[in-house]
Amino acid sequence: MSQVVFVLVPGLHLLDLAGAAQVFSTAAGYGHDYRLAYVAEHEQIVTHQGVPLLATKQWPDLTPDDLVVVPGWSVRPGTTNGHLQQQTLDRITAHHTAGGTVASICAGADALGRAGLLDGRRCTTHHDIQHTLARRYPLADVVPDVLYVTDGRVVTSAGIASGIDLALHLVATRHGPAAAARVARQMVVYARRNGNDSQQSAMLRHRAHLNDAVHRVQDRIETDFKEQLPLTDLARTAGISERTLTRRFESATGSTPLRYQQLLRLERAEHLISHGATIESAAHSVGFTDARMLRRLRSRPR
Repeated sequence: MSQVVFVLVPGLHLLDLAGAAQVFSTAAGYGHDYRLAYVAEHEQIVTHQGVPLLATKQWPDLTPDDLVVVPGWSVRPGTTNGHLQQQTLDRITAHHTAGGTVASICAGADALGRAGLLDGRRCTTHHDIQHTLARRYPLADVVPDVLYVTDGRVVTSAGIASGIDLALHLVATRHGPAAAARVARQMVVYARRNGNDSQQSAMLRHRAHLNDAVHRVQDRIETDFKEQLPLTDLARTAGISERTLTRRFESATGSTPLRYQQLLRLERAEHLISHGATIESAAHSVGFTDARMLRRLRSRPR
């Protein structure tokens, strides 16, 4: 049995903790041997959302098969505000030195930095504190605007809900992608579709790249996917020419900006249809003027 030990810090974000914990708990329900533990420097931790949590000050005995996870906490702009004592940081470091895996969610990367585990490694964190993390730990290679980064036995993720992606990645690494997909289906963490469509959302499928300009455009499309988005406006968002944007977007995602927007509309429409909406109403809900384009997109191989 593998233990997943969550290190709780005052002011932690509930979803940083709960999302990852739910993944491993669900995996355990499917027969994968996980036991979850919650340790802290105080027996009661008050989250940023005001919910008090009980933890133990006694660390369990760890083996290389176990995982230590540091969820993130609320920070002020320009700060990281990690309050873990050196003794706790030493425990995290010792687990890694002994062959174990350590992970962080959001601002939890600061704890790994203080523990010396980010030096010479690629890592990431919430976009609000990426530059702060890079300044505090100049030997770390902070990768901006990605969901998570794996560098050996150190795994870091971006903010809040990306802890779910990190945990699913770890389940897939240990037990295979089918096991992670089963957990994801149970948790309903993506817009489900019918037939043989991919079990990942388009947003996740096309985010496995490191191009900041393309990520900014994807953010814009995902926010306004129901609207008309001229290529000139998207290029302005990226700060590059239309031709350069098209080339970089296709290179990073395998799709054009228009096709990416259509994929997002299609996934949302399929979700609405699966919940009882007509094709016509779903088409209008996602920004199509009529159902003809939606029918055409649904008939294409994906």
